[in-house]
Order: sequence, then structure tokens, then C-alpha cells
Amino acid sequence: MTFSFTAIRQRVLAVLGTMSMYRLVLFSLAALGLIALAMSALGVIVSPTPLELLASFVVLAVVISAMDAGVQRLLHLPWRVESSLVTALILLFVMRPALDPAGLFGLALAGALASVSKYIIAWRGRHILNPAAFGAAVVSIVGSFGAFEWLGTSASWWVGTGVLAIPVAVLGLAVLWRTEKVRVVLVFLLIAVGTAVVRQAVQAQQFHIAFDLPTAVQFAILQTPYLFLGAFMVSEPLTSPPRRWQQFSVAALVGVLAGWPIMIGGLFSLGQERALLIGNLLALMFALRGSVRLTLEKREFITPTAEELTFRAKGKLKFLPGQYLELDVPHHRPDARGTRREFSIVSAPADLPTLRIAYKNGDQKHPSSYKRALADAAPGATLAVTGTWGDFVLPRSDVPVLMVAAGIGVTPFVSQLRELHATGEHRDVVLVYVAAEAAELAFRDELEATGVRTVVFTRDQPADLPAHWTWARGVRLDAQGLESAVPDIGARHAFISGPPRLIADLAPALQKAHSLTTDAFAGY
Repeated sequence: MTFSFTAIRQRVLAVLGTMSMYRLVLFSLAALGLIALAMSALGVIVSPTPLELLASFVVLAVVISAMDAGVQRLLHLPWRVESSLVTALILLFVMRPALDPAGLFGLALAGALASVSKYIIAWRGRHILNPAAFGAAVVSIVGSFGAFEWLGTSASWWVGTGVLAIPVAVLGLAVLWRTEKVRVVLVFLLIAVGTAVVRQAVQAQQFHIAFDLPTAVQFAILQTPYLFLGAFMVSEPLTSPPRRWQQFSVAALVGVLAGWPIMIGGLFSLGQERALLIGNLLALMFALRGSVRLTLEKREFITPTAEELTFRAKGKLKFLPGQYLELDVPHHRPDARGTRREFSIVSAPADLPTLRIAYKNGDQKHPSSYKRALADAAPGATLAVTGTWGDFVLPRSDVPVLMVAAGIGVTPFVSQLRELHATGEHRDVVLVYVAAEAAELAFRDELEATGVRTVVFTRDQPADLPAHWTWARGVRLDAQGLESAVPDIGARHAFISGPPRLIADLAPALQKAHSLTTDAFAGY
């Protein structure tokens, strides 16, 4: 079972990884919108009507796009049309669509507030609050006061209906698989549904109404917006804390508040979008590191196809060895993979403010627009990092460790081993390093200095290998080869960094490890 799940998961990730996360969310929401429009036209969904959906989306898209474009031009930032349309589509499903002027004005106000919040309610370039949730919450709360009833719309979460449950689940799963937030959102769903069921039971007892558990569970899953809220809003990267346990904590808090809305003054509750905003504040407490600027100092090829970039960080940047950063490289006419990418950090925390990353450059006939833009960046260029994330960090226990790196996937291990060497910490570590040929073995000197036992899988024999390095004599790395190279794999915590297909191929051997942590990448 472990083998099947690991292999399937990595092969699906390889396909989804060809598209940027932002573009995938946009396409998923657009597909959901078309499905809802078709169902409304066929009468499967009684409300909203097709005209209400179309009119509401046009108003939201125009207002949010205009606001984003204007503010970003004022701040000399690139306009990201995907971000604008994603916010518009989320608000379309959260707010009550309308055709009347008052309702459309309320939608426009929600969209404008959502857009402005991206730039005003921010910490060093990082969103503090989910923009769509903020816009919906403000309009809904203001509308709850008698003097503002004329706004004509509020958060209705009409997406939480049984006929849309399957499309939301399928499209949402694609997004969660790409962002690797499946487990986080599952925690949210379990807690939200469980809390909602308990709430129904308590209310049934209070009002002396019969309570049926299966019916209550079915209602909590199919007649609430939990699926949409989790897949497309709880999972948002820019308002998520960096570590997995922190993300679980936020998901749990939002689940409780969404499952059992707390009334404030008898006017409005802390449910749904307001629950998410409270979760965003908890996430901020975990992640007060924000965006920093990196100034490129130098670039150099470390192998025939891999290039290392050395930056100087401007601002406070904290990370753990093995974590990654998201680097924003704005450029003209970005392709479907967008303007942001994640890179494992090569340098150790002790090296700050110097920071290094590495990537493959020059081995593709048709590189992405992002890779071309990054290749054109000259020393002196300033790029933005939205933060550091990831749980690809060494365990605190003394369990022996196996590191499996494919090509430039060795970068997080360089950071980890450099940190161990610098602090004088001794651990039982074996590094399995696979590359197309010996010339593609990057960071040889740094890895050699750590003294870690290393097994090299290359077609040709590397020259002048250190005494603690061995060559696999041209054997291709597969599950059997990995077990032969590391016979005690069952006693080790395995870490593997490389393409999803390699992880899938090695799954039969990796499932025998004491424990497993993966860091898959799909290319740039």
C-alpha cells in the first residue's frame, strides 16, 4: 500500500508540476465556475441564475483587476492577472451573486476591499489575511447593521451544495496535490465536520428534535462550504505558516470556528470566512519573517548544466537547513508556469546574510519563461523572496539518516551537511548521489569536507573520488540498486530529493525505510 500510494502520488505530482500553482488554481476555479453556470442553466441549481453569475463575475473581475493593476503600477510592481482572477472567482462562490444595482455595488465593494487588503494589510510583502475572505467579511459585517442593508449582498457560500460537492472535491484535490496540502486540509475537514455534527446534536437536544448521526454527517459534508473553504482558501500558501505542524494548528482552529460559529452581539458570527481570518492571524504569529529582498552578487556554473546564484539578503531571513524559499522573478509575458518558483537553499543558516541557491540551466531546448528571466538576471538585480517554508529538515532524534539526491536535488543536503559540519554534530549519514554523468556532480568540495559516506551513481566513473566516496560502477539507480548500496535502509530515516518519477521508481525500496520524507520537484 505504501509503495502504491508513494508511486501514484509522485507520478501525479510530476504532471501537475508542469503548471504553476497560481495558474492551476485559476483553471480549477474557472472550471468550477463553468460547471456551476451549466448547472444553473439546466435548472439543477435554482439560485443563482446564469445572468446573476455572469454579471457578478464581470463586476468582480473588472473591479479587482483594475484595483490590482492601479496599485501595482503605483508601487512599480508587475500586475499578476492570475491573482486578480482567482480572487474574483473565489468571491463569486462566497458572496451572493446579484443583478440589481445594490447587490452589484456590494460585490464591487467586496472586490475592492479584497484587492486593497493585499497591499495595506501586509507584513513585509506577505498577505496577513486572505484577500477574498477579508472583502467578504467586511461587506457581510457592515451589511448586518440596519443602516447598510441596502448593500444587497453578503457572504452566502452558495457553493456549499450537494450538486457541486464532487466537482469541488475533484478540482480541489488537484490543487492540494500540487501544493502538498492534502493532509492539512483533511485535518481541517475532519475537525470542521466533527464540530458541526456535535453542534447539530447539541441543538437537537436543546429543541427536543430527533438526531440522526448519518444525516448529520451527510449534511456537514454536502450542504456546507467546508470542501471549498479547505481546498481553495485554507490551503493558500501566502497566508500559511512555514512548518507542517503549524499548518495543522491553523487548520484545526479554523475547523472549530467554522464548524461551530460563535455569535457576536447577536449580529454576526465567527463562521466561515471570519474563521479563516482568525486562522490567518495565528499563521502570522508563526511566520513573522515576511518577504525580504535578495541582491544578486554573482552567478557561476558549478556543473555544465547547473548554475549557482549567490545573493545578499536585505532584511531578516530565517530558515532551517533543508527548507526552501519562493523566489519571485517578474518578467514580460510569463508562460503557464508563472513568475514564482521554489528553490531549496544551498547555504547554511550561519552563512547569512549570504544566501545561495542552484538550479538547472542550459539542459532544455524550450526552457520556461521563468528560467529565461532568471538566466538574464545580472549581478546587482534585486529579487523578492516571499518567505521560507518546508519540513524537509533532519529529525532531532539520533536515528541514522539516508539522503538520496538526484542531480541538483542535492542542494538541501548541502545545507544540512554544512550545518552539521559547522556545529560539530556527528550523525550516522549516508548520501546516495545520482547524476547523469560525473561532470554533473555538484558541490563536490563542500560535500567532501563534511566527511559523509557517499555512494555515487553515474554512467561514467568519477575521477579522484575521496576515500569515503564509492562509485556504483555504472549501475542505474533503482529500488534494487538502492537496497544493495544501503543494506541497512530499514534502520534509517530516508530523505529523497529529486524528480517525482525517480521517487516513484524507488518507492519499493523506500517503503522499507524506518521513515520517509520526500522533496519532489517538477522542473522550471
